[in-house]
Amino acid sequence: MSEANRPPEAMTRARPHPLLELTRARVLEFVREPEAVFWVFIFPVLLAIALGIAFRAKPPDKLRVAVLAGEVGRERIASVLAHSPDIEITTLSGEEAAKALRTAKVDVVVVTDSAPAPPAATGQHAATLPRLTYRFDPTRAEARAARLAVDDALEREFGRGDVVRASEERIVQPGARYIDYLIPGLVGLNLMGSGMWGLGFAVVQARTRKLLKRLAATPMRRSHYLLSFALSRLVWLVAEVATVVGAGWILFGVAVRGSLVQLAVVSLLGAATFAGIGLLVAARPRTIEGVSGWMNLVMLPMWLFSGTFFSYERFPAVVQPAIRALPLTALNDALRTVINDGAPLLRAWPALLVMVLWGGLSFVVALRIFRWQ
Repeated sequence: MSEANRPPEAMTRARPHPLLELTRARVLEFVREPEAVFWVFIFPVLLAIALGIAFRAKPPDKLRVAVLAGEVGRERIASVLAHSPDIEITTLSGEEAAKALRTAKVDVVVVTDSAPAPPAATGQHAATLPRLTYRFDPTRAEARAARLAVDDALEREFGRGDVVRASEERIVQPGARYIDYLIPGLVGLNLMGSGMWGLGFAVVQARTRKLLKRLAATPMRRSHYLLSFALSRLVWLVAEVATVVGAGWILFGVAVRGSLVQLAVVSLLGAATFAGIGLLVAARPRTIEGVSGWMNLVMLPMWLFSGTFFSYERFPAVVQPAIRALPLTALNDALRTVINDGAPLLRAWPALLVMVLWGGLSFVVALRIFRWQ
């Protein structure tokens, strides 16, 4: 039987569901845009590598101390300070030391006076140790720390008795590093960018090409068209999250301490939230320039305040409630609850509620105000 003679019921049964076809079209549009693939999959990994290297875990810097050449007792002082694991000692002339101190090449300069210190003041070795003067800039934290370290090392060597004996236990482990804090933030940032830019540009581009007007005249439901954008974003969700989390694990040893199922739930909710916001932002603009301005206006506060690159707790307490109400803040908090803390999602229920409200309300409003021509 030819297509023309086929009964309408049979043609209806053979035709795929409009929502499935629309979602497939959105997925193909994404694959055919190299720029979108770069910003979604490659850029977050490059950003993680750059910031992970810049803020990598490394031994603490030694405090730089200079002693003046040719002064009384210089050799003995230099010998004592050279045995301190936290001090890097160097010998300079008076002019060199002044320049090094002025340009922050050294943290403190130890100057010895010709007259020895009184024995009663510094113990049994004081008669052989000259008076000392510490030259440093008190406005620099490193200089104050170097002054205390030098004083402690010399007093310990020349007769001071310690009332309390203590030892150090230095702990450096994954979980407290900057890169451990950064990776969940990059996942959240990536979900926001792909959800908003990917949807916003596609919708406005279809509007400028008069495609929306033609689609609106078809028998499809308008809610199916908008929902297809959200579903197409979810198709790439696993790859987006796995790219960033996998790069963090392979390159820097950033482990997911919580359940992968919970990570998937948070990521799914975050992607749906920003898909709804992206549709809302793209509901009215008629040009790419117009939607770009609205996208930047919406995302810029979240770039700055939502704790992607540093903790939002640095901001004043009076603005903390408003910051926590931002969708990216909620997503980042939920991701860190799973990835860094390994805690159950129930602990992050306020953040999950914020995302549900933002995503649901945005989609409903977008459906009501959407411009089809």
